[in-house]
Amino acid sequence: MSSGQNSGGLMSSAGLVRYFDSEDSNALQIDPRSVVAVGAFFGLVVLLAQFFA
Repeated sequence: MSSGQNSGGLMSSAGLVRYFDSEDSNALQIDPRSVVAVGAFFGLVVLLAQFFA
């Protein structure tokens, strides 16, 4: 790749950064630790279901 060409990597992601950077005050606010805890709980349930099945 020559130094004169622009790959457009930063420009192509600029819209996504702008979209995800804004926060909606009406949106449901979930603590990230809660999401991880619920995922771990369901993983444990699946493992126990496979163990006892």
